[in-house]
Amino acid sequence: MGKQINEREVVLEILMEITENGAYSHKILGDVLSKYQYLEKRERAFITRVVEGTLEHMIEIDYILNQISKTKVKKMKPVIRNLLRSSVYQLKYMDSVPDHAVCSEAVKLAVRKGFSGLRGYVNGVLRNVVRKMDEIEYPKEDVQRLSVKYSVPEWILSLWKKEYGEAITEKMAADFQKEKPITIRCCMNRVTPEVLKEKLEAEGAKVEAHPYLPYAFYLSDYDYLEGLESFQEGLFAVQDISSMFVGELADPKAGDHVIDVCAAPGGKSLHVAEKLQLADEVAARENGTEKKTGRVEARDLTEYKTDLIWQNIDRSGLGNICAVCKDASVFDEYDKETADLVITDLPCSGLGVLGKKPDLKYRVQPEDLEELADLQRKILTCAQAIVKDGGTLMYSTCTVNPGENMDNVHWFLKEYPQFELDDITENLCKELRSDVIEKGCIQFFPGVHDCDGFFIARLKKKA
Repeated sequence: MGKQINEREVVLEILMEITENGAYSHKILGDVLSKYQYLEKRERAFITRVVEGTLEHMIEIDYILNQISKTKVKKMKPVIRNLLRSSVYQLKYMDSVPDHAVCSEAVKLAVRKGFSGLRGYVNGVLRNVVRKMDEIEYPKEDVQRLSVKYSVPEWILSLWKKEYGEAITEKMAADFQKEKPITIRCCMNRVTPEVLKEKLEAEGAKVEAHPYLPYAFYLSDYDYLEGLESFQEGLFAVQDISSMFVGELADPKAGDHVIDVCAAPGGKSLHVAEKLQLADEVAARENGTEKKTGRVEARDLTEYKTDLIWQNIDRSGLGNICAVCKDASVFDEYDKETADLVITDLPCSGLGVLGKKPDLKYRVQPEDLEELADLQRKILTCAQAIVKDGGTLMYSTCTVNPGENMDNVHWFLKEYPQFELDDITENLCKELRSDVIEKGCIQFFPGVHDCDGFFIARLKKKA
């Protein structure tokens, strides 16, 4: 099929959906790229880069526009605002696109969208941006300087600076804007890491070993993920290394009954199911007995989410896992003390994954953090009752907000003294052992560690 779309118009429509209608960037971008899969790799890459880049640098872009335009960004018509934002991103960050082309294409698009009366305004603003870009003075004050430089809201930076200091705060903010390859987990029930690497390289992809885990790789230089034969065969899963450590630290034992209470799309559940299958097989060989059949029950709130889990289960080829629709914040007496291992990777502010979901930093508000911490405590209250005596509760979030992490752990230990932190040091690679907090917890920081921002705690119920 030949090209039938204008890439910049697609970018504009995506940005309108995200900034004006509340769509999630990773979801709508994925849907649009699937819809226009017939486009060349270069064209799809342009759409992805401009959408993600505009969102990543939006505070800085708005700052630049406010220095140039008499009409401030907040007062602009939404279409013009997002058209100018994506154009400024191209002018400042994409050397491969000539300035005159950015300006002329923006004017044409404004006309096509019914704003012919503003063609002179669009052209004038962008040509002034080209002329004055290098003369614009940025803020000098610390938090405001970092906010404009890295496009992170000031309240988030102030929170991090108070908790972690300025050095880690700037490392995190800078890391969110870096382009990185995706991280994948080798599905060990189907293939060895060595064979997977060979297969992916034969398919033309670039594969690099991750320093933290032997079955994790960085993957880049491929055309389309779903187009890789190795992906179609279920030989690997896309999963950040920090998320893999939930399964690594959970360390399921042969015959365990495992419940993951907020599992969608299922990456952690499947990783644990894979480890559990291996543990069952090893135990059967060593003991010369019939193989134990440990099970993983991956739960989530809606049928949409459990359908996503089932799709990934089908790809995995694992037979020891199922998906169940269930509300994690409502306790079911039937579940009481039935699980050897409970995984609670809970809804959170997502402040550790702003590099992958840049719109989150504009979406989340300070008051949301307390509401999320309350929800997390409500779910933990239900989850702890499912754990058998001597069993394990894994708690994790993809945020770097202490109120959702260590504060919750301290609250939990006070409320439920039958639990204690379980030493995780031996389950970590040597590069991470010095980062363990209070024996049973670890906080990953983007820019400090080779992964997303993420928190994990392992809690043991006393026998």
